[in-house]
Amino acid sequence: MSLWIRLVVLSFGLLSTSAIAQQPPNPVAQAKDLDFPSTLTSLSAFSSPRMALLKPDGAGPFPALVLHHQCGGLRNGQWQNQSMVDWTRAAVRRGYVVLLLDSLGPRGVDMVCKGPKGGVHLGRGVRDALQAAEHLRKLEFVDKKRIAHVGFSWGAMVALLANSRSFRNYQGNLEGFAAYVSFYPGCFTIRPTVAPPYEVVRNDMEHPHLVLMADKDVETPAAECIPKLSAAKTSGSPVEWHVYSNVTHCWDCSNLDGFSKVDFRGTRVVYRYDRSATSDSQTRMFAFLKKMPTSTP
Repeated sequence: MSLWIRLVVLSFGLLSTSAIAQQPPNPVAQAKDLDFPSTLTSLSAFSSPRMALLKPDGAGPFPALVLHHQCGGLRNGQWQNQSMVDWTRAAVRRGYVVLLLDSLGPRGVDMVCKGPKGGVHLGRGVRDALQAAEHLRKLEFVDKKRIAHVGFSWGAMVALLANSRSFRNYQGNLEGFAAYVSFYPGCFTIRPTVAPPYEVVRNDMEHPHLVLMADKDVETPAAECIPKLSAAKTSGSPVEWHVYSNVTHCWDCSNLDGFSKVDFRGTRVVYRYDRSATSDSQTRMFAFLKKMPTSTP
């Protein structure tokens, strides 16, 4: 069916719920591919958020993570996303190669919190993640069977879409990840202006996926995710989740404690850093990632 026909069908309200769930976004105005780092940054020298490649000491091969930021990116003017530095350092210390991915900065985009900008949308984010994994597979110190994607908010939505067989195939059938982790994702129905709507949580997730959420999150409410995650699990998707009590969106963001804004839906949100939830989510994440396939010989 042509895009024009699909749009006509949608305009008359005849597109079924199942079709909405599987319909990928139109790739118009997609930003150009990124150049991924090949030069290593030492952990001792890594103190400010930027696209970077880090590894533990030794020859490896090591398991690897692609860490994918929230909608505000890694840095914006005076603001720096310290939480992504903290997660990078925690992962390297636990024996992981880390590619800290920046979908915004290299493209001159400040944020995508209220929708796509500069050709950066969720589909572009998925392609960034998959291409980052391809980049890691070329490195001799990376265990090619043990590469995971860990996303936060916007990056968490990217992770959910990247784990969908149909969505990934739409991105050129690039190989996915061995496992995925999504921190406080939005489980929305995405409604592009030039294409039919589609779901972030889809029923054809292929690889183990951990979703961590908060019950006081009014920006990406856990209550909107759980029914969709349950339906995906019932359909055979290997997804599991945990909801933290009395915790807000961005609970791991120490430098955003008390930050307030109006989100894209007009809701006033306030972030509260929670040391206990941050520590527990680290423990849960790394325990989950240990279940990835055994290392290559």
